[in-house]
Amino acid sequence: MRPVRRALLSTFDKSGLVPFAQALVERGVSLISTGGTARALREAGLEVANVSDITRFPEMMDGRVKTLHPAVHGGILARRDLDTHMEALKEHDLETIDLVVVNLYPFEATIAQDGVTLPEAIEQIDIGGPSMLRSAAKNHAAVGVVTDPQDYADVLGSMDANEGVLEPGLLRRLAQKTFVLTARYDSAIAAYLGDAVDGDEGVEDAMPRAWGRPLVRKQVLRYGENPHQRAARYASPGEPAGLARALQLQGKELSYNNWLDMDGAYAVARDLGPEGIVVVKHTNPCGAARSDAGLLDAYEKARAVDPVSAFGGIVATMGTIDEALAATLAETFLEVILASSVTEEAKAVFARKKRLRVLTLDEAGWSTDELPAVPRAISGGVLVQEDDLIEEVVRSCEVVTQRQPTEEEWQAMTFGWALCRHVKSNAIVFAHADRAAAIGAGQMSRVDSSKLAVMKATDSLEGSIVASDAFFPFPDGVEAAAEAGATAVVQPGGSIKDADVIAAADRLGLAMVFTGRRHFRH
Repeated sequence: MRPVRRALLSTFDKSGLVPFAQALVERGVSLISTGGTARALREAGLEVANVSDITRFPEMMDGRVKTLHPAVHGGILARRDLDTHMEALKEHDLETIDLVVVNLYPFEATIAQDGVTLPEAIEQIDIGGPSMLRSAAKNHAAVGVVTDPQDYADVLGSMDANEGVLEPGLLRRLAQKTFVLTARYDSAIAAYLGDAVDGDEGVEDAMPRAWGRPLVRKQVLRYGENPHQRAARYASPGEPAGLARALQLQGKELSYNNWLDMDGAYAVARDLGPEGIVVVKHTNPCGAARSDAGLLDAYEKARAVDPVSAFGGIVATMGTIDEALAATLAETFLEVILASSVTEEAKAVFARKKRLRVLTLDEAGWSTDELPAVPRAISGGVLVQEDDLIEEVVRSCEVVTQRQPTEEEWQAMTFGWALCRHVKSNAIVFAHADRAAAIGAGQMSRVDSSKLAVMKATDSLEGSIVASDAFFPFPDGVEAAAEAGATAVVQPGGSIKDADVIAAADRLGLAMVFTGRRHFRH
């Protein structure tokens, strides 16, 4: 390994650049730079060679062509352990470049702005930067490559500890980080151009031709769903979205199953809003409620739906947890609590249960404005779909029975329909206007889901409604709901036996609404 003697710096993000460059010069490193970066370094009193000085060719085409030259890439890519490479440099009067410090034009930030045109976005596609980064990362056995100002200190520390030489472990880590950056950068461009082309040509193609962006490992988990399975959590290398933004305030490290359960709880809490709360066990809601009287009242109603399953569950709310609610939550063994915020008094209560995991999620994390496509792994591949949102308004859906729903039934059907899509199919939810009454999840038969819900009910189901995530294929499901005490049904409809199901509802005096849309959750 050779010490760092020449560095090429070309950065859009200039935070920390000048002190880093000064430190390099103090360690005997000569600097090469371009454009605004060279100007910033000279204004700081540093001696800098222009790229055009080593290429002996001027920048051209408004700077589009400046670093794409053998004098740059030959100096980066030359293998120091091959005499033929070193002789080629000498023959063409070129020198090695030992350190490449580059970050890229802000393409993603540009396309995130309102009103950006395709030509404006194209101008923010960096060509020379990724080319230099890839060259340096490929030859990382001899060349350091830095894309993030956060790594400046590690580079200087390694040089100081090794007489100017960068440690192999650091070189490899920086190279891997570089390829994550360039892969993400290219993926963003490909996705944007795909959207732009579809829009220009009027092609109705909502799903991308290629899916996925690089994710970086955020956490090595103790194990996966079971102790014999290794697992880790990954997220976007930039600002994460959705639940991945959650901040852990206290408690044990989150496990694989904790994250899965939290994801289910997060989705329900998002739909219930700040006045709602949900209890989840094994990704299924086992209780949910809203209350104008406060979250404590909502939690007590939600927990009462299935207090046995609530033990060891996860509680989530879009609201704020105060001291009174925290004290009640602390009385039961829970794995995780997720909220928009937690008061200082509530934090003090939770602090007494040191193993309890408590997390908060900011407004951006709860937003549904730009939900990403939802992946699902299969053996050898991935299925991708849009998130399943409730867009239909239950009150505007078709009443198919002779009897119209009452106002209370309309409210209950709206609540039950919103909750139903979060329950594993076949899903049956008995509900009142402000809370779930009983939940049957994941059975192979819809009637069995109804029977399970009735079996688990802790209170009378008289006057409740029933929500079903898909149509009732036979009248027996409606008959079972009525026998349990339900007075109204909300379901998608669409069975070849709809007429028989409607006739059974009329015979039993039920009101029934068809939404026209199912919400399976496998």
